[in-house]
Amino acid sequence: EEEDFVASKTPAKRPSASVRARRATLASVGVGKASMPKTANRRRTRLHDIQPLAVSAAILKRSSRVGKGSGNAATDGLSMYEVARQRLHVSAVPDTLPCREDEFAEIYGSLYNTIEERNSMCMYISGVPGTGKTATVHEVIRTLQENVEEGDLPEFQYIELNGMKMTEPSQAYTQLWQAITGEKATPKHAAQLLEKHFSTPSPRRHSYVVLMDELDLLVTKSQSIMYNFFDWPHRPHAKLVVVAIANTMDLPERMLHHKVSSRLGLTRINFQPYTHQQLMTIVQSRLEGCPAFDADAVELCARKISAVSGDARRALDVCRRAVEIVESEWQRDNSTAAGKRLQSTKSGKEHLVTMMVIDRAVKEMYASGNIAFIQSASLQQKVFLVALRAAIRKAGIPEVPLGDVAFIHRQLCQLHELAVPSYEHVSKICSQLGATRCILAESSMLDVHQQVRLAIAEDDITVALRPDPLFQKISTS
Repeated sequence: EEEDFVASKTPAKRPSASVRARRATLASVGVGKASMPKTANRRRTRLHDIQPLAVSAAILKRSSRVGKGSGNAATDGLSMYEVARQRLHVSAVPDTLPCREDEFAEIYGSLYNTIEERNSMCMYISGVPGTGKTATVHEVIRTLQENVEEGDLPEFQYIELNGMKMTEPSQAYTQLWQAITGEKATPKHAAQLLEKHFSTPSPRRHSYVVLMDELDLLVTKSQSIMYNFFDWPHRPHAKLVVVAIANTMDLPERMLHHKVSSRLGLTRINFQPYTHQQLMTIVQSRLEGCPAFDADAVELCARKISAVSGDARRALDVCRRAVEIVESEWQRDNSTAAGKRLQSTKSGKEHLVTMMVIDRAVKEMYASGNIAFIQSASLQQKVFLVALRAAIRKAGIPEVPLGDVAFIHRQLCQLHELAVPSYEHVSKICSQLGATRCILAESSMLDVHQQVRLAIAEDDITVALRPDPLFQKISTS
């Protein structure tokens, strides 16, 4: 870990006078290595040991506003149910996410130090969907921009690139060059211009912070795009910070050549799936002051979602659907009350979201058409979906060749004493599932090199096959 910390400085050099002064200041006020928890790893201890007082102040300020912001917007004139639905919508992201304090501190501290010292760095953030990766980075950027406005930090330019919004990975060059200069260029020309830009010293240049979201979708056969993005910060005068976000923790080792993964390995942060306690905290923070739920109902939802995925968005969707169910029942009762207005906020538990309502909402969500289809599919179709999910997880990217899926499919059948299909039969199963839009398959190629991806959530496969004893064995094999 000591070596990793030293390698993360770009370029490696003796700490500057300002850093040494901050260390002395922190030591004098009792902030630093001695004040860190014993369980903190060495790299995080060193991060806090050199962080300026402004970073500590920002973290304390953040803790005072957790859960507040756009998620708890003005609610005058709205009913209790409307307020709850508004706050529980996945698009109503609060300014500060609860339960991500450690990740925020590490990302913020690293970026603050790098921008202040006008250095460069690469950061790789991983974690399954719905764990707050992008939202936490956005919060860090907002806080850094506040620091700039207050005069605590040099000016920097924030640029966001999202692989999901590009028709091809090479567009990353064009979008980055246009964001920096306002000029359009072809991907090839933009790559050349960016190479020259980051290699040429410029005393007027400010720092750039580039967020590469959905990094999985920017992987190419030659890997030149990712190599360039993670090589440019190593230029002495680049002043470039690259923050990459992906779903796969070991994407560099699984997919990338050593020359690329070695650059990604400088600063890594992994977002673990939310526990049921954390999901409870997230939901309750959004519902603060809105008595629409029984406490037991929120806990039941959190436990059910954490058992499947730990995805906060799923938990919010379930709670929001539960509110819709109760609101619909209340409106029906209200319409039959001969014009008498029912006071829903005072009428007792029958008009609150209870455990029974949560259970109903969960069953509705996981009884969608996708889950019903998977449960009614043939045995070989189910095995194919499990094999495709396994191939995607192994590759670390959402698209994999049909040949890889077929290989895993046949291995699973052999291991569990099922009829082993031929490659032609697996290809036919792929076509059948593609016709139902359960998966997406490349139409231009009809051989083992055909690219295949899931068109449904992995959670749907997990929930649909959980009651089946055979697939319980397969999932643990």
